[in-house]
Amino acid sequence: MLDFLDTPDRSAKPREEGITHALDDGVGVDEVRDRLEVCEEFVDIVKLGWGTGYVADRLEEKIALYQRRDIPVYFGGTLFEVTIRQGRFDAMVEELSELGVEHVEVSTGVIDLEHEEKCGYVDRLSEEFTVLSEVGRKDADEELTLEEWGGRAEREREAGAWKVIMEGRAGGDTGVYGDDGDVKAGLIEHTAERLGADSIVFEAPQTEQQAWFVERFGPEVNLGNVRLDDVIPLETLRRGLRGDTVETFHPETGVDRTEATTELAGIETDD
Repeated sequence: MLDFLDTPDRSAKPREEGITHALDDGVGVDEVRDRLEVCEEFVDIVKLGWGTGYVADRLEEKIALYQRRDIPVYFGGTLFEVTIRQGRFDAMVEELSELGVEHVEVSTGVIDLEHEEKCGYVDRLSEEFTVLSEVGRKDADEELTLEEWGGRAEREREAGAWKVIMEGRAGGDTGVYGDDGDVKAGLIEHTAERLGADSIVFEAPQTEQQAWFVERFGPEVNLGNVRLDDVIPLETLRRGLRGDTVETFHPETGVDRTEATTELAGIETDD
């Protein structure tokens, strides 16, 4: 990798901050292998989106592929929600354990579940798994208040969640976003101040959304629902190597470019 520019510092894996939480939306094993050849060092955890892991062929092979590269992989929260609706919680835990999956997501994006009951699942699962709990609803008409966002996130951390995910969906058009994709800055600021941004994974599938978070919280912000083919572009945002964040990380400093300019122009100067 090239190394002649000054770019923002990035922590090394395994990371607690600056996490890139990638979305595998059902791509094939060979495509995953090809993607990881170029972006493995920037992928911290992978979610098999929605229920794709349940219906995908070569599931064990895909999980092993990620795990050989020390990339934790887990199933999307929709699988948990359907499991709870069908009363198959113990069966889910057994299956995940047999697959060697060490992370699990607890969400209530679609189903209705009393919050304390949800926290009970976080508590139970945290005894065996690393838990990510997601706050927010997938239906834009079911808005939470600022206090509900912050209070629920805080309580789920207390129950044992490693990180709290703030809902944004794969399209980036609900939860912490308006239906036009604009960031709800007041909501983000309130929850980040209450928990600390390092405790939160902000779902940010769109480039403009990713840039907003990097500019607001810096290169070590935790971002989720990033498609595998967007991992490298996101890393350029984190380092100020994409137009959206060049000014943020590389402002004009009055550096004397005379020598470099004259050399490029082939101009000889008198000593």
